Order: sequence, then C-alpha cells, then structure tokens
Amino acid sequence: MTVRKVGVFRSQSIFVMLLALVFGACAGRKSMRVEQQPIVPSISQLKYVNTYVLPHNLPFEQTTVGGLSGIDFDKAGNVYYLISDDRSKINPARFYKASIAISAKGIDNVSIIEVDTLRQRDGKSYPALGRHATKTSDPEAIRFHPPSKTAVWSSEGERIIRKNDTLLIDPTINFVGPKGAYIDSIPLPDNLRMHLTAQGPRRNGVLEGLTFADDYKKLFVSLEEPLFEDGPRAALIPNKAFVRFYEFDLASKRNTAQYAYELAPIADAPEKKDGEMINGVPDILWLGNNRILVTERSYTVNKGCSIKVFLADLTAADDIKAVKSMIKTPVAHPIQKKLLLDMRQLGVYIDNVEGATLGPLLANGHQSLIFVADNNFNKAEQTQFILFEIIP
Repeated sequence: MTVRKVGVFRSQSIFVMLLALVFGACAGRKSMRVEQQPIVPSISQLKYVNTYVLPHNLPFEQTTVGGLSGIDFDKAGNVYYLISDDRSKINPARFYKASIAISAKGIDNVSIIEVDTLRQRDGKSYPALGRHATKTSDPEAIRFHPPSKTAVWSSEGERIIRKNDTLLIDPTINFVGPKGAYIDSIPLPDNLRMHLTAQGPRRNGVLEGLTFADDYKKLFVSLEEPLFEDGPRAALIPNKAFVRFYEFDLASKRNTAQYAYELAPIADAPEKKDGEMINGVPDILWLGNNRILVTERSYTVNKGCSIKVFLADLTAADDIKAVKSMIKTPVAHPIQKKLLLDMRQLGVYIDNVEGATLGPLLANGHQSLIFVADNNFNKAEQTQFILFEIIP
C-alpha cells in the first residue's frame, strides 16, 4: 500500500514441472534434496545496527528506483529481490535485483544490479492505470523460491467506485521466472474478490505480505486491512480490527486455511478530526515452528509512520476459512502475538517500512534481518535499508 496518498511460458506445464522438482517427484535421483528454508529458533531481541539510504529516485537502466515495497534474499545467489509499487506510471511494473554489502559496521553499500519487467500471461508489460481500466498491477510483495528458481509477487488490484468511472480489478498472486516472465498464478478464495458493495477487500488494503513456509512447500499471504465483512479498520483504541492470513499449499495451489490476526491501535491521532490515519500489515516473514514475524505500519498525516514488529504464533489459532464474516461469527482463538520492537524507541528516523527479509549470518553467527522503506517517489521520504541483528 502506498501511504500518503522476454517471452511467455506455458504456465501450467512449467509450473507443475517446477513443483515436481521442488517436492522430489523424480524418485530415481536419490541425491536430489529439497532445499531447506532458514528458520530462527528463538528471538529475545532485535538489535538495531544501522540504516543505509539509497539516493532519491536513483536512475538505473532507464528506470527510476523507488517505491520499494518488498524485499527478499536469495542466499545461494547472494542477491536481493526488490519490488517497486510503481503502477506502470513512471516505468513498467518491475522488480530489481540488488547487492547489499554488510560489514561489522552494518550495511556499507546497496547496489542495484538488474531490473526486470513483470510480464502478463501474454508476455506484455502491465499497462498504466487509466479511466475504464480492465487491467492494472499494484505490486506490493515479492519472495524468491530457491527450489524452483522462480519468484512470487502480489498485486492489490483496484477498487474505485465513483460516478464517472468504476473499477473493480481483483488482486492476484503470480509466479514469474527470474527475468519476470509469467509462469502461473494462484486461484484466490472468493472473499478476495472486489465488489461494488461493502464486501470483500478494501481499496489499497489487500495483499501486502508474502512468505514461504515449511521448506517452501507453503505460502502465507496477509491482508493489510480487514475485509469489509470482518470488521472495522484500525482505530486509536483496540477495536477488534482483524485481518486474515491465508495459507496456500503450493503443490495443489489450494487455499488450505485462513487465520485471524488483530491489528494494534493507530499510534497517533490526527490534528484534524477527519485527518488520514491507518494501521495495517505491510509484510510477514516465516521464522519456523508456526511463528511469523509481522510488521505493522501505522501512519497519521503530518505525524509520519510508526513501525512495530510482532512475533506471531499460529499454533493455537483457529482456521476461519469457513467463516464468512468475523462480525457475525467472532473468532474464538486468533493468532497470538507479542511485541518485539517499536522502532520509535530506537531514536533514529524510520520512514515508510514495507518489506522485511532474513539476510546473511553476521560475523558473530547471529541472523541478520533487513527492512526496506518505500519512498513513494516523494523527495521528502527515503528509500531506507534498515539492518537488525536477531539476538537469540
């Protein structure tokens, strides 16, 4: 969500073939192994190391680097995937690959090394959003899938209801090759369809977070804000603002479960009664053992962002896949969460954080954690890479 307001593959056959490789379908090759996903056994503290700021709207290969809304680390390739939320307005929808140099002092340098255009099924880039549009892309999250060497990314779609132009474009979850060519998409449950009425996703509050789980066999996807039928948006006090986390089985591409996660209250009251304010989930990150690192970003006009990081545990959470409305059927056992970090307590400037990834191990053997902040292509904001050390 923006705060402040090559060729085409044969999709089904290639996707099935890739997943067959991932899950060890070639029984005759005993040496073949499924790549293990990194896990973090325990976290007692997130220790701030440093922040690296990329030059504003850095030019790279005839594109403008900005709007970075998701980050993921490919350990084998020692490369980072970064998705831009540019809706083909400045340049065609795209993702970048970057190198991040880390020393004992922290992040020393971030170098953009490649840009790739996100492709539709027909091989074309995504069009810019215009009046009476039937297609659009609002890229928000990206994850690299090491076993198949593909990437998955999410689009929020669009919901604009007004007299002169009404747009209803569903969100999507798409698999692409390393250069952005379309491979396949995941069928979404009905409650992620856009509607004219107050039903389904809210505009610009849809599929913001992605993370693989269980050795890359599952995919979790998170909403930024509650569905209309699940309750209100976050407020200044606790108000049962529940978003859904969706679990997908990658082999079948089926939505196997849904879970309820309650948003924290908005951090700051606006100066004016009707001033813009919001809190939502911009990203999630699997840690293993049914635990997910959840980033919550609160924003209030003229007061900036407040970033909090929570440790969420799905172990005792109810599967609410069959629940049509959490207003009509309140959830008995939502995802349990505890606060790990309030970035305002760091005493440093933190901007509009939208993505998180586990990075390499640090020199002391501890796991690194890197956040990226979206500058919204706004000169007053920063593209930040924020490094933390995970203290067991």
